[in-house]
Order: sequence, then structure tokens, then C-alpha cells
Amino acid sequence: MELRHVRYFLALVEERHFGRAAQRLHVAQSALSQQLKQLERQLGTPLFARSTRRVELTEAGRHLVPHARSILAEVERAEDQMALLATGRAGRVSIGFVGTATYDVLPQIARTVRAQLPGVSLELRGELLNPELVEGLLQGTYDLALLRTDAPVDAAVEVTTLRSERLVAVLPTGHPLASRREVSLAALAGEPMVVHPSRDRSSMHGRVLAACARAGFEPSALVEVGETATLVVFVAAGHGVALVPESVQSLRVDGVTYLPLVETETVDLALACRAGRRSAATEQVAAVIETCVRC
Repeated sequence: MELRHVRYFLALVEERHFGRAAQRLHVAQSALSQQLKQLERQLGTPLFARSTRRVELTEAGRHLVPHARSILAEVERAEDQMALLATGRAGRVSIGFVGTATYDVLPQIARTVRAQLPGVSLELRGELLNPELVEGLLQGTYDLALLRTDAPVDAAVEVTTLRSERLVAVLPTGHPLASRREVSLAALAGEPMVVHPSRDRSSMHGRVLAACARAGFEPSALVEVGETATLVVFVAAGHGVALVPESVQSLRVDGVTYLPLVETETVDLALACRAGRRSAATEQVAAVIETCVRC
């Protein structure tokens, strides 16, 4: 049974007249009659009882009607879905987020995609480090990644810088400096520093140490933690102070105070993807991310 047979059959069912059905289908009446006879031969049973005035369905024809309508409905749904996929309004997109971008950017992106691209399913993974994100892009685990650009990125990954963020200090609320409106890096010289893992794992580790070096000191001790939320909790628990991008201030934890730095120390946030062809849905989501982060 061919799809055109199904369409011709249903047109005649609804019109009950060869001339009107042929006109509706924009085919010759003889062509319509020939196609339906071919369908009847394929099924091995007559579908219509023909007369000079009217066309009636046989019992077999009546049984075929719901199946034919179901077939056309499935075809239309498939065509609609393919159209959505072709334009990027449907599909699945996986995104990984560096830890310090998880708290302000991820929720905003998720809300905006849900509102603007309801047919696109997102897989979101936050609190990752740069090497994990790059590896995930190369292996196809992630279609897109938001990461920091201080560390080298594989040549097979395309990177677009989205924004530059100032670093801010994170201090325990009871710290003597916490009541200030801003703090200089030099004032933190004698403090243990809670940082992300070492340079080969996190770009923020090297960025923080470089900022301290420009202020003329090395931290008295380093406390390394993997996740940004844990880093802030460690500060609240009195294990030291920290430097984080200003967007991390959206992570509210009791017992910590965020203070602007006197110095201007910044870190870039970028959107990364595999080089080469990407799905239409990935392109659409990438455009949403750029708008969300840059606004």
C-alpha cells in the first residue's frame, strides 16, 4: 500500500463521488479510478460499491478507514517533527557548565530555552572543570560547554568568548575584613586560600594564584576543593578565603560575605563546541546562550 493510495482512498471516502474527489486531489478522474482499483487488487478485496450516482463503502472499506486515517496522521506528525528538527525547534542538546557558571547562567538558559524552544530537550550538567568539558565535547558527551578560557583548549574545539567577569573575595561573615565595602588583595596575604584544583584541572586555580602574585604575595596555604558550592561552604566553615567570579554571588550560603576587590582582576566565560557541523537545535540553543550571557 502506497501513501498516495491512502490519500486517494480517504478523499473518495469523504467525497463519495469520483469527480469531486479527483478535483480535490487535482488528478484526472480516470487516474483516481485506476489507482483505487490497484489498491483493491493489492488488498484482494473491493473497497467501494460503485454506482452511476454514488460511491458506497464495502465492509472491507469501512474497516480500512480508521487505519488509513491513522497512517496519514502518523505521516503528518512525522513531517511536522522533521520540519521542527530541520529548523532547530526540536531535538536534544547536551550542555556542560564550568562550576562557577552553574548558578547564575544555567537556570537562566534553561528557562529561556523552555520558553522559546519548547520542542528542544536539554541535558544539563553543572559543576564541571575545564578538562572534563573539553573531553566531553570531543567525545560527543556534550554538544555545548560553558567554560573558562584561561587554560588552553583543544584545536578541535571552537570557542567564543561571551563575557568578562570581575573576581570578588569570599570571606567568612565574622572575618575582620568582612564589614568593609571592598577589600584589596594585599589584605588577604596572610590568609589560607580555598581554591579549585591545581592548574591541570581547573583554570581558576592558576587565575587566582596569578592575581595573588600580582598583589605581591603567595597564599599562606591552599585548600583545594572540586566544586564551587563546596568552596563557598569551606569559606563559611572558616577554612580560609577565596576569589571567585562575581556571578558566583548568586550562590547564597549562610556565613559568607562577598566583597568587591580594589584591584580589577577578571576571568572570561566562553561558549565552546566541537568544530564542524552542528545540529540545527544546537545552533538555536547556542544563540539563546549567547543572548542570555551577554545581556
